[in-house]
Amino acid sequence: MSGDLKILHRALRYMSSTAAASFFTEVRVIGGEGVPKDGPIIVTATHHNMMLDPVMLSYTFPYGRILHYWSKASLFVNPIVSYVLYSSGNIPVDRKSKDRKVLLKGTMEALSKGYAVALFPEGTSYTEPRIMQIKDGAAWAALEYTKWMQESPDKKMKPVSVVPAAIVYTNKTKYRSNAVVEFGRPITMDSYIDQFTSEADGAPRAAVKRLTRAIEAALVGTTVNGPDWDTLYTARMARDIMWEGDRSINLDEFVPISQTLVDLFSTPNPTPNFKSVKRCLLEYYSLLQSTKLTNSVLSKLPLPRTLDPNTPTPLPSRLITLLILIRDTFSMLLRLPFFIFPLIMYLPVYFMGRLGAQLVEDEEETQAQNKLVFGLMSMMGMYLLAFFFLWSLFMYTPVGAVLAMATLWVFARYHDSMINDNYEHAKRLLATWRVIMGVWAPKTWDFSLAALAPYKTPVFPKESEFISKPSSSRGSPKLSNVLPPAPDLGPAEPPVQTRPKRRPPSRRIMRHVLRARVEAVKALAEFFEQLRTQSSQNRIRGGMRVKASVHLARLYGGIEVATVKTEGEEAAIVDEEQHEEGVEGG
Repeated sequence: MSGDLKILHRALRYMSSTAAASFFTEVRVIGGEGVPKDGPIIVTATHHNMMLDPVMLSYTFPYGRILHYWSKASLFVNPIVSYVLYSSGNIPVDRKSKDRKVLLKGTMEALSKGYAVALFPEGTSYTEPRIMQIKDGAAWAALEYTKWMQESPDKKMKPVSVVPAAIVYTNKTKYRSNAVVEFGRPITMDSYIDQFTSEADGAPRAAVKRLTRAIEAALVGTTVNGPDWDTLYTARMARDIMWEGDRSINLDEFVPISQTLVDLFSTPNPTPNFKSVKRCLLEYYSLLQSTKLTNSVLSKLPLPRTLDPNTPTPLPSRLITLLILIRDTFSMLLRLPFFIFPLIMYLPVYFMGRLGAQLVEDEEETQAQNKLVFGLMSMMGMYLLAFFFLWSLFMYTPVGAVLAMATLWVFARYHDSMINDNYEHAKRLLATWRVIMGVWAPKTWDFSLAALAPYKTPVFPKESEFISKPSSSRGSPKLSNVLPPAPDLGPAEPPVQTRPKRRPPSRRIMRHVLRARVEAVKALAEFFEQLRTQSSQNRIRGGMRVKASVHLARLYGGIEVATVKTEGEEAAIVDEEQHEEGVEGG
C-alpha cells in the first residue's frame, strides 16, 4: 500500500527540503555517521523554531530514514484523515489516557517494526537563552518498549536507542542564514532497564528521570546556552566582532565557539574592565537591533576605526562616505542586469515572506516558519503560472511540458546561485545610504543621550506561557548546575521603557551606531589583552579560572577540578587559558 511506503511523507520531505535549501545558505550536519542505519530509534530534538524544526530534522536525517512524529489519536478517527496522517509519517498518541500502554501503543508498534520515531521533548517551541525544560515522554517510551521487548516472545524485536539531535540556527529568523544539525551519540537502555523493571518503590520513575537527564545533558552539550539574555547577547556581539563575515566562522565550530564566549562572559569579573566591556558590547548590540543593521555589513564598509583607547573615536568623513556610496552603487548596478529578471520574478515571494514575519513580529520562534510557508505558497503559485505560460509557447505538447519544467528548474538553480552575492551587496548598499545620511546630516539632528537611552538597551523576546519556570527566577532549576551562573553586575537597574516600534531615523542615530561600534571593538580588544596579562601573572599562583559548562570543559582540555554533582547534573571549572585557546582555535 502507498501508506506503507509513506509516499505523502516523501513528497512533503522533498518539498520542505527544497524550501529549506532556498531559505538557508548552508545546513551543516554533524555526527550523522553515528546514527543507526536501521532498527528502532527514538530521536529527541530541540524545538526552538516551530514547524521549521521537523522540516530540518526530516531533511537532514541520515540515510534518508523516514521519521514518525507523534500526533493526537483523535485525529486518526476519520479513515481518510488517518490515511493521510499515516502516509505522512505520523503515529497516534492517546494523550488523554493515563495508561501508558494505551498512550504509547502506536509508538510501540512503530518501534517493533524497526521504525525511527521523532519527538520534541521540550514539549513546545520557545525562545529563551537556554534549554528550559526536557520532559519525560521520550524516556518513558524508550523504557516501556525495552520492557515490552524483554517480556515479548518475539525474538526478532531489536533494542531501541535514543538519538539526541540539536538544531542550532545562526539566526533563526533571518533569510539566507545558516543552520547546524548535530546528532549525539545514541543512548542505550542498558544502564536504565534494570532499575526500570525493579519492583522497588519509585524505581521506574527514578530510571525515567535518569534517562531524561542524560537526554538533557546531551542536548545542552550540543547547543548554545546562557544564564540570561544579557550574557548571551554580549557573547553573540563579541563573536560577531571577532568573526565579522556571515560565513567567516566554520559551522563545525559555531556551537563550541559561541558557548565558549558565553561561558567566558558568565564568569564573575574575570578582568577589571569586565563591566564596562559588557556594557559597550550590549549597547552596540542594542543599537544594531534597533536599526536592523548588522556588524557584518558595517565591517565591509572601509570606515575608520582604532584600537588605541587614548585616541578619540573617529567617524568617517563626508567625502569617504560619498566615495563608498558611489563604489557600492556601481558595484550593484554591474550585477543588476544579470539578476534583474530573477529579482522581478521572486519579488512576490520576498514580499509574502516579509508579510508573514510581520504577522508574528513578537514571536521570534514563528517568524521563520511564516516566512517559509508564505514564501513557499507564493512560489508554488508563481511557478505554476510560469509553467503554463512556457508550456503554451510549446503548443501544450508533451515535449513542451518537459522543456517548460526543465527551464523552470534551471531558472530556480540560477536564482539560488545568484541570490547570496546580490543579497549581500544590496544590504551593503542600503547600509551605505544610511551611513551617508547619518554622517552628512547636521550634528544638531543627532539624538540626545536621553532620547537615545531606549535604543541602548536590548529588547528580549516575549516569554512563552507554555514552559514551566520557577516563580522566583527565569532560570531553570534543572540546568542551574549545568550552566555557568550570571555574573554579579551590581545593583539592578530600573526597568527600561519599551522601545518605540518604529525604526529610528538614520540621520539621528547613525553617528551613535558608528561610535558604539568602535568603542565595542576597543573594549573587546582590551578585555582579551587583560585576560592574557592576568593569565600570565596568575600562572605562578595556579592559573586564572573561568567557569564553564561541562561539555566545554571536556572539549577543551578536560575537567581540571573536582566536579560537583547535584541531581545527576554537573558543574566544572577549567583554566581560562584553555578557553582562550578554544576561541582562537576557531
